Amino acid sequence: MIVRLFAVLTLAVTLLFAGVWLEYSRFLERPMITEKPVILEVVKGSSLNSIIKRLNYQVPKIALDYIWFRILARSEGLGTHLQVGEYKLAVGLTPLAFLQQLSEGKVIKRSLTFPEGWTFKQIRQVLAENEYLVHSIKGLTDLDVLKKIGSQRTHPEGLFFPDTYQFTKNTNDIAILKRAYQKMQTVLQTQWQQKEQGLPLKTPYEALILASIVEKETGVASERPAIAGVFTRRLKIGMRLQTDPTVIYGMGERYKGNIQRKDLSALTAYNTYRINGLPPTPIAMPGKEAIYAALHPAQGNSLYFVANGDGSHIFSATLRQHNNAVNQYQRKRR
Repeated sequence: MIVRLFAVLTLAVTLLFAGVWLEYSRFLERPMITEKPVILEVVKGSSLNSIIKRLNYQVPKIALDYIWFRILARSEGLGTHLQVGEYKLAVGLTPLAFLQQLSEGKVIKRSLTFPEGWTFKQIRQVLAENEYLVHSIKGLTDLDVLKKIGSQRTHPEGLFFPDTYQFTKNTNDIAILKRAYQKMQTVLQTQWQQKEQGLPLKTPYEALILASIVEKETGVASERPAIAGVFTRRLKIGMRLQTDPTVIYGMGERYKGNIQRKDLSALTAYNTYRINGLPPTPIAMPGKEAIYAALHPAQGNSLYFVANGDGSHIFSATLRQHNNAVNQYQRKRR
């Protein structure tokens, strides 16, 4: 009698264990996400239970079981190393792959771009409009921002490298600016060490100023060394740069799309029709190619250039040739 009872109990335990194991196996193989990818945000301090609860709330059809997840996490040693951030959960994702994704921190990478030729005002605007960043510079002056990123400069223009920067949700906007600032410092110093000899530039910062002017003067990449060559020769002989982008920058909010004669005659720190040499600061963010051009200007004798209407320029060595080119372009435009 006892033997028979023991056999029955053994069979019952075996069947129960087999049933539990079958259910656990189904749990391991069953896709968590079946219809469309899901974005899940794991915040600081989240436990595995709270994550599963949030996921069940977001996708009520999946009905994930806390117990099975705790068993799986413990057996795989994954439950205590869940990294914060946004996760994109793909269709077909299994529980084990889900835990591995959270443990390895395979979060969504957001990105924003600072284009070449942008001003710091535009940078601040695109940072302020990005919903995935923590905004800490709102209300700060430009000088306050420079202090926060560790710069000794008093004017922010041109100090940030134009590029696309990846980040995760809730990254601080200051962190993005630090990266862009440090990258500009690295690029500028590297290029300065490889510069041509005999340039009329005393410091890397002066090279940055000239590069920003080159950046704003042409959108044709192949012309940058030639533009830089004109400005370099003018600086060497003490001829004023007389470049419109500096005038526009100095006008600030007063610029409405056109430069008038009174603007060219106004004495400002950035009016290179009135001042000698370079303006006091860059006027925009130059890219690596513009910096290279400023430090490796094209050889030649041209001192003038005028836009010919298709984005490129006509270069001239004498004022007479330049005036003829201007008249020719103006006739073409009329």
